Amino acid sequence: MVVHELFQIGKEYNMRKIHPIIISVVSVLLLCILLLIVAQLYVGQNTVPKGTTVAGMKVGGLKKDTALQKLANEFKVMETHPIVFVIENIEVNLTWGESGVSYHAGDFRASLSELSEGSLWNRVLARKNFPKVWKLHASYDAKPLKAVFNSEWEEAQFGALVNAVRTIDKDDRISYLPGRTAQRIHWESFPSTILSALPTSIPDGDNKSQDPTVITIPLHVVQPTVTIETLQDEGIRRRIAEFSTGLQSSGEGRLYNVDAVAQTIDGMTLPPGGIFDYATVIESAEQTYGFREAPVIFGGKLVPGVGGGICQVSSTLYNAALRAGLTIVERRNHSLPVSYVPKGQDATFAKGYINFRFKNTSEHHILIRAQTQNHVLTVKLFGDIPQNVTYEIQSRTSKVLPMKNKYVVNKTLPVGGWEVLVQGKEGFVVETYRIKKIDGQVVETRKLSKDTYPSQPTVIAMHDEGSYRENPSAETNPKSIVEDGVEGPTFR
Repeated sequence: MVVHELFQIGKEYNMRKIHPIIISVVSVLLLCILLLIVAQLYVGQNTVPKGTTVAGMKVGGLKKDTALQKLANEFKVMETHPIVFVIENIEVNLTWGESGVSYHAGDFRASLSELSEGSLWNRVLARKNFPKVWKLHASYDAKPLKAVFNSEWEEAQFGALVNAVRTIDKDDRISYLPGRTAQRIHWESFPSTILSALPTSIPDGDNKSQDPTVITIPLHVVQPTVTIETLQDEGIRRRIAEFSTGLQSSGEGRLYNVDAVAQTIDGMTLPPGGIFDYATVIESAEQTYGFREAPVIFGGKLVPGVGGGICQVSSTLYNAALRAGLTIVERRNHSLPVSYVPKGQDATFAKGYINFRFKNTSEHHILIRAQTQNHVLTVKLFGDIPQNVTYEIQSRTSKVLPMKNKYVVNKTLPVGGWEVLVQGKEGFVVETYRIKKIDGQVVETRKLSKDTYPSQPTVIAMHDEGSYRENPSAETNPKSIVEDGVEGPTFR
């Protein structure tokens, strides 16, 4: 009996103890549910947090889409605001939009998105911490203004830049004509000038003035690309070499071709270490002037062709380069001697096969001057090498190659009869040396080349093969490529 009563008492005590716990748990659960409902209602708002302004315009409490559309409409209006660009006494009327300025919601739009994205807790924090004041954002693209104030416009308003010029008189004295500076828009500082003139707030209805914003465009003085200083820095101080060849026996077409190439190289400069490439010169001359018909060398003979005479320019330039002490990179003699330079001192050209190149191994720029006058081609090189250094060129024939006979059949000749159709020519092996002198004293003798000019056979017609069966065979003709021209042979 006593035990039963004690049990009942314990049971009533435990129930009284558990009841408050249950009540507490239920209360906490109800509170969490309530907080969750409140949070959902809080973050579920589709409005901009109250009190928010963008560039002074009130958008708090507006629906997000409504706020953004309102801003977009205001931005469009602001981009039509008139701008007057002033340059000295010149005025150019544009708008902000035409000037490359555009307004945008910027970070404000991104922050609005955060109000409805992410976890519930992140959205609660995003709305709670949402900034109330937002600045006006603008972007600037220089392209529209650079299209308006382009280089042609600048030149028309402020004049053209004029490069300095190096002149050489008839006595080969060098002088300089100064260039001309001109004002130009200072594009590096222009963007900051524009951005500083932009409004910082969206004007309200009472302040939407259409009075234009005046912007003074910054200018600066621009130097021409070539100045007297840049020309003088090239180190071209005097004539360092000269060579001339005669054109007395040249026909009209050949004279034209020589002059075309001479004009192409006239005025060319070669920096220290630079390589002169004759193939490039010929290509340029052909495109600029074109070449005329004149004899070319083909198979060791002069035949009709196009561009005949161009190797007289390369040979004349070759001799000038030798006398300036420059390094020859590529050069070959003709397949037969030419009349305008000594044997061993010519430089042939065959398009796609043989080129002429030399390197400027001096410490300064090299200027090439070339002209034809009174049937004489003259090439002069200007630069700067020690005045006490001179070069002489000597060539000597080390071997004469005898001409051989070449026989052909001609049945119209009587039996035993013969006829010389082409008179042959001797060939030569020639060695050429460059002699360097300092103060007139020889300090170096260098072998430049050992050139072979093949002999040309005498062509003899005979009645039949038996008449020349015991005669020596004719020498093989040189490789049949077109030298001293760009096309050939042509026969009409």
